[in-house]
Amino acid sequence: MNERPVSNDRPTIFALSSGRPPAAIAVVRICGPQAGRALEKLIGRVPQPRRAALARVRDPTDAEVIDEALALWFPGPNSESGEDMAELQLHGGQAVIAAVLGALGRIEGCRPAEPGEFTRRAFINGRLDLTEVEGLADLIAAETPAQRRQAFRQLKGLIGDQAEAWRRQIIEALALVEARIDFADEADVPEDLIGPALHAAQQLRNTIATALADGGRGERLRDGLVVAIAGPPNAGKSTLLNRLARREAAIVSPYPGTTRDVIEVHLDLDGYPVTLLDTAGIRVSDDPVEQEGIRRATARAAAADLVLWVIDSQAMERVSAKTLENHVKTDCWLVGNKADLLGDELWKSCESPSAACGKEFAISAATGAGVEALIGALSAYARDYFAATESALVTRARHRHALEETVAALDRALGQGVSGHDELIAEELRAAATTLGRLTGRVDVEDILDVIFRDFCIGK
Repeated sequence: MNERPVSNDRPTIFALSSGRPPAAIAVVRICGPQAGRALEKLIGRVPQPRRAALARVRDPTDAEVIDEALALWFPGPNSESGEDMAELQLHGGQAVIAAVLGALGRIEGCRPAEPGEFTRRAFINGRLDLTEVEGLADLIAAETPAQRRQAFRQLKGLIGDQAEAWRRQIIEALALVEARIDFADEADVPEDLIGPALHAAQQLRNTIATALADGGRGERLRDGLVVAIAGPPNAGKSTLLNRLARREAAIVSPYPGTTRDVIEVHLDLDGYPVTLLDTAGIRVSDDPVEQEGIRRATARAAAADLVLWVIDSQAMERVSAKTLENHVKTDCWLVGNKADLLGDELWKSCESPSAACGKEFAISAATGAGVEALIGALSAYARDYFAATESALVTRARHRHALEETVAALDRALGQGVSGHDELIAEELRAAATTLGRLTGRVDVEDILDVIFRDFCIGK
């Protein structure tokens, strides 16, 4: 992304950029035109650029020593934010941090940073484009290795660089069309400029459409694979959730209808994010509260990627395909729970009572028997589900919407090619280029900046 001129009118901001104290080390960052002066007031000098210097940090008001720390100086524009930046690596005690932040707050021209303000300045100064900012936010929020890898690829410009390459191709096609419009009477201008422009637009349209045809799995990797635990009451759904989560996440009781609302648990299965949903037992009920729970359970099961339909193994013969088809609209596995209560009796799965389920498992959520096999199958399912995400460009709904608008504009341009309206072709190509510019933050993105940066932590 091209660098923009840095303004000296902005206030200088500061914040704790490391984790919650107490900690071994605390990092305080200072950014803005007064960063050098603030650092000099705290430690008496400005160190050599990008070289750590041991210094005593003093309160400017009375010269009292607050701490002994490492100080670093990063003059702009060659800094993370594109502006002058300083960093103090302090001892991570509450009192030390409070004293340093208090001293900075008393320096004229300095104020505490707002959430995401350091990164926002990096964007404003052209150090990051908008997709890289989103990649940074996803990297901070990543809970699994797969999420971390995807976020790091976005931070390094996976979709941003590609969007800029596509935008350049559209501009080149647009230049051909505009040359045909502006210099139609010139003898040295070839007559057939529209044909090559539309050919380039068609190829680009197909390329972007292919990137969009990924089933939304890039976005899903950010949020996690959704697995709903559903079935009739008192089948052991909550016990299974607790067993899979390895903690008491849901209340367990012998009374049907205990679970009224949907309970969510986030897991890391072999590096992939999985969200487990414990839902209310599905049955006919006169209780309005339970009815609402059943409605929510049915809705969440319908929207899940995979449903574990849990039933008491002793009632296995009463499971019908019709029952499942009424409540499950996605992949479904049949889980016969309480298998430990059968003793030597065989679990009645050999006749495959429900063709609606892809797999069947006999487990005991209470004792753990058979649960490892279920976990292994879930891990394999997640691995296969996310196999195509390694090269996924689209990881957010905003990306998908922008690319869909680009494809629509290119389709309109190609449609105008039949009628021969060169001006309308140019206008639609210009709209496609503008949409890609919004994707990376080149043009007209003020209305979405607050939404993006409000999710950042203070100090980043």
